[in-house]
Amino acid sequence: MRKLTVEELKRKSVEEFRESNKIPLVAVLENIRSAYNVGSVFRTADAFLLESIYICGYTARPPHKEISKTALGAEESVNWKYFTEACQAIEDLRRQGFKVFAAEQTLNSLPLHTLENNASEKIAVVLGNEVTGVEQSTIQLCDGTIEIPQLGMKHSLNISVAAGIIFWELAKQHLKEDDG
Repeated sequence: MRKLTVEELKRKSVEEFRESNKIPLVAVLENIRSAYNVGSVFRTADAFLLESIYICGYTARPPHKEISKTALGAEESVNWKYFTEACQAIEDLRRQGFKVFAAEQTLNSLPLHTLENNASEKIAVVLGNEVTGVEQSTIQLCDGTIEIPQLGMKHSLNISVAAGIIFWELAKQHLKEDDG
């Protein structure tokens, strides 16, 4: 067993990434305090070929030193839009036919692994502030809430970790269809 070389990984160039068919998933970042977390979500969005990132409120947006430090160039390849309010982002997503879920622990939230989606379904996930989570007013605009089941004491994950888990779970449905 050996590590693959850069050539063997067949990494896409920025242009190849932009021209690739994207998975119809959008990350919506609402009032994220840490630009490092934002950069990490850009990197995750690149890894899973997400359609785009919607940045809302006071969340940092490119160009930004801390975003660049963790995104490692993904802020150049991943499409993104900025909205002053999450409600504007949700309205835009609905016009495009997206179902919108908040990643939040709520009454009747769906455990992430039970959310069924197919390759043609467009899904957006709102990720909220590191301390206060997704705003209640935003949750009320969503089609539902999903949560990552957590078994330990903390029941709280860093937003970049949560984004990785959520978008992998949703993206792997597309990999199954590509393999099938």
